[in-house]
Amino acid sequence: MGSHAMMNPLDPEEFRRQAHVVVDFLADYYLNIENYPVCSQVEPGYLTKTMPQSAPLQPEPIETILQDVQKHIIPGLTHWQSPGFFGYFQSNASTGNFLGEMLLTGFNSVGFNWLASPAATELEIVVMEWLLKLLQLPKSFSFSSDGGGVIHGSTCESFVCTLVAAREKKLSQREADLGKLVVYCSDQTHFSLQKGCRVVGISPNNVRSIQTKKSMNFQLSPDALLTAIESDVRAGLIPLYVCLTLGTTSTTAVDPLLALSEIAKRFLVWVHVDAAYAGSACICPEFRHFLDGVEGANSFSFNPHKWFLTTLDCCCLWVKDQSDLTKALSNDYELLKNKASDTKNVVDYKDWQIALSRRFRAMKLWMVIRSYGVTGLQEVIRKHVKLAKHFEALLIADKRFEVVVPRNFATVCFKVLAPNASNEDSKRLTETLLDSLNASGLVYMTHVVREGVYVIRVAIGATLTEEKHVRMLWDMVQEHTTHLLASFADIE
Repeated sequence: MGSHAMMNPLDPEEFRRQAHVVVDFLADYYLNIENYPVCSQVEPGYLTKTMPQSAPLQPEPIETILQDVQKHIIPGLTHWQSPGFFGYFQSNASTGNFLGEMLLTGFNSVGFNWLASPAATELEIVVMEWLLKLLQLPKSFSFSSDGGGVIHGSTCESFVCTLVAAREKKLSQREADLGKLVVYCSDQTHFSLQKGCRVVGISPNNVRSIQTKKSMNFQLSPDALLTAIESDVRAGLIPLYVCLTLGTTSTTAVDPLLALSEIAKRFLVWVHVDAAYAGSACICPEFRHFLDGVEGANSFSFNPHKWFLTTLDCCCLWVKDQSDLTKALSNDYELLKNKASDTKNVVDYKDWQIALSRRFRAMKLWMVIRSYGVTGLQEVIRKHVKLAKHFEALLIADKRFEVVVPRNFATVCFKVLAPNASNEDSKRLTETLLDSLNASGLVYMTHVVREGVYVIRVAIGATLTEEKHVRMLWDMVQEHTTHLLASFADIE
């Protein structure tokens, strides 16, 4: 061997130095985040044209790499942490979360079973029990009963796991053709449920997407669900699973959990409650009533990576009977056998999810809860709701706008009105307004179409968003609408 010293990719002192450089880089990024257009304005293929065609043969210093991040990567980012980001649903972040991510990445634990990292498993149990109490979920979802909680990567993963659990439970109870199983949801349910159904073998033809109405604030109607189930039973089909939503993606509608779950139970249908967005708000007593009726569910999930100061990926799922999951998802590979698992007194989270490997996500959630406390998390949620309530009031007071559905949380849905404007005119005006606002680079919002109505969604929830940013948005909405309606009047 030559005299050249072998590289150490995990040298503690070099790690310390480079980590400081990256932290400084990110701190500067946040200091300057308002200088970047909120939505990336690059053209498709921009990065493949500027990046080298081959990987570097020799190591490069972190300083050089970060120069390329600044020059090439940041222009291609849509800045979800920008205070002007009002699109989709927020994925807000925090210092506590970043520190938790550093720890979980630094430990790089692969806690597929208890023995693989006891702390990873047991901290997850602790955090899930903390959250259960904060949300005042029924004790039947607790590890102290037959239930329990697990941290998944996304709602889609939780859909797939609960669908598999429901499917296997149903097929174990009666002989049935998989092609006869039926899943129910509303036309407001997140589209990832449809993907989950395909993954577990449920035909798209057997997914009943029940139409909702603006007159009912886009809630899933109990009468409509009952009618759909009874029709399928008469046709010889087997009702399997219904997804109820607390805070739909389009308009943050809340389904009536109690009435719907009672109907489902009459037909032995698995009930899942998806509270991906609005579940976080329910740690505040004034929003807990939206969860009334959750005791009728078989499973419940929400995403801390939306509104709980916790970054992707983090979805919390609870089930009433943990054996429903483990019977459907467990394996007994010889390599993984150990005395602790054989006792049946430990949790092996590999049997609660699709994948074998898993990240130590509980670490960052634990860090967030400890860093800000319940009161701090409630304060963040209440701030965003207060800002949304103020923005809604401004819209209501201006006759040029219509708030399309009542605000439940911190998302406001509105459209443009104009004298003598047809529905098509209103759609075109609202769409043009959204495009012009987003093109400014100062803000970013998304839209939805419901009952043929084009609606702008303003989701307030980025960690850095303050009153001044909502005031700026309102000023921009007024100014752009004034010019837009003046142009419309000239055409008229």
